[in-house]
Amino acid sequence: MNSPAASPTSRTIVLVGLMGAGKTSVGRRLARLLDLPFVDADKEVEKAAGCSIADIFATHGEAAFRDGERRVIARLLNDPPQILAAGGGAFMDPKTRARIKADALSVWLRADIDLLLERVGRRRDRPLLNNGDRRATLEALIEERHPVYAEADIVIDCGRESAAATAERVRAAIHEHAAEPASGAATGSAAR
Repeated sequence: MNSPAASPTSRTIVLVGLMGAGKTSVGRRLARLLDLPFVDADKEVEKAAGCSIADIFATHGEAAFRDGERRVIARLLNDPPQILAAGGGAFMDPKTRARIKADALSVWLRADIDLLLERVGRRRDRPLLNNGDRRATLEALIEERHPVYAEADIVIDCGRESAAATAERVRAAIHEHAAEPASGAATGSAAR
């Protein structure tokens, strides 16, 4: 494993993307590859609130959740470099996005709708998907969020490969990004 000093970046690496894209599973493996701590922003929001995200949505609404998420991510970005899995809507918040752009390296894990549906279909802890047609909801989220996610520093297309293989591709893209002058988002395609 690399030491933190050998990391290609001295900034936190923030994984963004829709629910089911693999931010947590890829993030854990990427953290091991780069010898950095892994933090899941959703878990940190739950810890700060003392209840689950579903409970925050049900009791206080999405706006309260987003406010707490913004504050938690701002706090986490003050910590030493780490791999941070951001919630699916976190990068949509202009203040959070600006803070990530200023203080971190963002990586969009982009996945197609069928893969997302397969991954989230087994779970009932996604408040945005618990009412109505999941495909229609995800299609609307893709239309709304993909143009904003495209502002990430690096874009990685995720396929049906293992999380470990995707983490390897993310690591390679981070090294490539660190070696190049700033010229827009780097892109890594999935080997299918």
